[in-house]
Amino acid sequence: MQASKRVVKNTSILYARMLLTVFISLYTTRLTLANLGADNFGLFGLVGGVIAMLGFLSTTMSSATQRFISIAQGAGEFDKLRRIFNISLVLHWVTAFLVLLILEIAGYFFFNGTLNISEGRIEVAKLIYQFMVMSALFTIISVPYEAVITSHENMLVYAILGFIESLLKLGIAYFIVYSTYDRLLTYGFLMALLSVFLLFIKQVYCRCKYQECSVDVFQNFDKKIFRQMTSFASWSFLGSTTSLVANYGQGVVLNMFFGTTVNAAQNIANQLNGQLGAFSVNMLKALTPLINKSEGSGNRELMLKATMMGSKVSFFLVMAFHIPVLIEMPLILKLWLADVPDFTVIFCRLLLIRILIEHLFHPVVSAIVAVGNIKSYQIASSLLLLLPLPVSYFLYTAQQPAYAIYVVFIIYTIISSAIIVFYAIKHCDLSPSAFMLNVILRCSLTFILVFGASFVPHYFIDLDPIRLTSTILTSATAYLLVVFFIGFSREERSHIKKLVSSMFKKPSVIK
Repeated sequence: MQASKRVVKNTSILYARMLLTVFISLYTTRLTLANLGADNFGLFGLVGGVIAMLGFLSTTMSSATQRFISIAQGAGEFDKLRRIFNISLVLHWVTAFLVLLILEIAGYFFFNGTLNISEGRIEVAKLIYQFMVMSALFTIISVPYEAVITSHENMLVYAILGFIESLLKLGIAYFIVYSTYDRLLTYGFLMALLSVFLLFIKQVYCRCKYQECSVDVFQNFDKKIFRQMTSFASWSFLGSTTSLVANYGQGVVLNMFFGTTVNAAQNIANQLNGQLGAFSVNMLKALTPLINKSEGSGNRELMLKATMMGSKVSFFLVMAFHIPVLIEMPLILKLWLADVPDFTVIFCRLLLIRILIEHLFHPVVSAIVAVGNIKSYQIASSLLLLLPLPVSYFLYTAQQPAYAIYVVFIIYTIISSAIIVFYAIKHCDLSPSAFMLNVILRCSLTFILVFGASFVPHYFIDLDPIRLTSTILTSATAYLLVVFFIGFSREERSHIKKLVSSMFKKPSVIK
């Protein structure tokens, strides 16, 4: 119960942060698109997309570092924490150097015949790319500090940093309105500068707050821990890098056949997904330390319970927002952006479907990472992840529509999910029947029922504002009823009632 309370408390803090930042971020996107224009916005999404993808890489690497820290905390081995942190710093500096080499080599080929960029903007695109490369390096170097904050479950600081970041991005969007210099170049430079500032803040806070963050690499070097972390980090890096290539490669393949305007639609789809998925991401960030610490303390049963509950809650949180947005996507994009680039609606819908499937299995990946036997899983998932790009390229040469790449990635996601469950059964003792019946079946049935109920107003009402409001209200009502009574089992409903009751119960006064 105490662990559940802690997860709920941390998740609540992250949700408060999200509510403050989501509208700021959406308005920032609208403002940036209006000021840069569709072509420049698409160009930044294409060239600057490296930082967005490196953000995913840093999140994966942060989870790996956090895994070792949380395992040590769960086992009560606090003497290891300083050694783990210092070794983590070394590994991330090495990773930053390797990423620098890879991106500089890739940049040479990108700007010499691969990318479809107008001749007059090629030099600006090269500068934007360099800004984003430097920003990516600072993002990677900040990973150990973020992992320490998360492993200590200090979500309040994490939330404050996220709010500051959103405000500064809004400030940058306003600044370029009045910039007399090239707006795209100014925007890229200031976004790179933002990553430097965030690294500085995290370093100062962690070194003042946590004793294990004192930096002395030579004194805290441990060969055994170094070998363990290097092996784990190497396989994690393989998975993260192939994911980076696959996701960033989508933009490159689209650009080769359709140009930067279609990249603008892709960029909007990615940003919309990022905001809608924030609820689930925040829950996972609060849940992952519990999964790691449970495994570290030898409590495999609690770890698996947290994993399966996390899979359901992750799916339900994403579903709550995905369903009304999927149904009313054209109207929502029109209200948000006013001028909607071509292909944006279909891109957004297909990406949300893919992400909805992925969130059902994210906690299972966290369980595999917590156990630590990730070599075979990373090899299998990495090889599979590279297939959608050549398949999509072949489809485009056969004159298939622009959205074909999103369909290919949905098929990949379904196959990848089966691989995740296979390795969780093999290495984590996950019960296949329990996961199929209590997670996949319940989540699928819940989605079908809520989506069916939510679609009724869309079918019968023609007036846009009334239809949108009715869809949201119907979806919310159906969601609450169906998720509670069908999505959760009787035991889970009882646990939820006790948890809510204990949170609102007044503390007894000792006389």
